[in-house]
Amino acid sequence: MKISRKLEYACRVLAQLGQQGLGGSLVHIDRLSEAENIPSNYLVQILNSLRIKGLIVSKRGKQGGYALAKNPDQITLFAIVEAMDPESLKVSCGREGDSGAQVAEVWDTVSGRWIEALKERTLESLIAKSDSKMYYI
Repeated sequence: MKISRKLEYACRVLAQLGQQGLGGSLVHIDRLSEAENIPSNYLVQILNSLRIKGLIVSKRGKQGGYALAKNPDQITLFAIVEAMDPESLKVSCGREGDSGAQVAEVWDTVSGRWIEALKERTLESLIAKSDSKMYYI
């Protein structure tokens, strides 16, 4: 399975926003870009998609920035994938030939389990993993 860069960046920036907490202070795009090493011109597109899908809120201006629209435990990985890379949720497998139907059925099952797993896991799990990193001097 290949995760698109756009989806990876979206997960990283949402985890970064999640560390601020719901209703926490707005985070400026420059801070997000620097913290996650994402080019700001590309990050604008990602943040706009996340805002349109209702996963984040934004405020313009000098005191503006971005924050989560929901608690991290209410944002599923499925919602993130659906917002950023919905084509990756589709299985494209022909049913031609003697074995085509059986092969397609297996891939449909695998796809269904992947979607179930995405729906079971939330942004909170990404935040918990990133919070647990330890740095030693």
